[in-house]
Amino acid sequence: MAKRRLRSSTVVLGSMGVLAAAITSCGSEPDKRCVDPVTHSKLPSYECKNSSGKGDYYYGGTSKGGTVQGGSFDKSAVDRGGFGCSGTSGG
Repeated sequence: MAKRRLRSSTVVLGSMGVLAAAITSCGSEPDKRCVDPVTHSKLPSYECKNSSGKGDYYYGGTSKGGTVQGGSFDKSAVDRGGFGCSGTSGG
């Protein structure tokens, strides 16, 4: 009887893990950073929040040495993708 309970709980836990991965990978927003549009240097977030700031939001990509690369200033061009998602990725 203990084996049967273990198997059913393993199936339930495994199914929940797959479901969680599918939900989070498709519904997640891409990373958003405040960046200088010319140098791609990271800026404090308040530089992007007001109209007089010099930064723009940069979506996706990676951050190395204080600069970002591999993403886009256009949020719609960055697709997180993942399990169960459709569409193409851009950058």
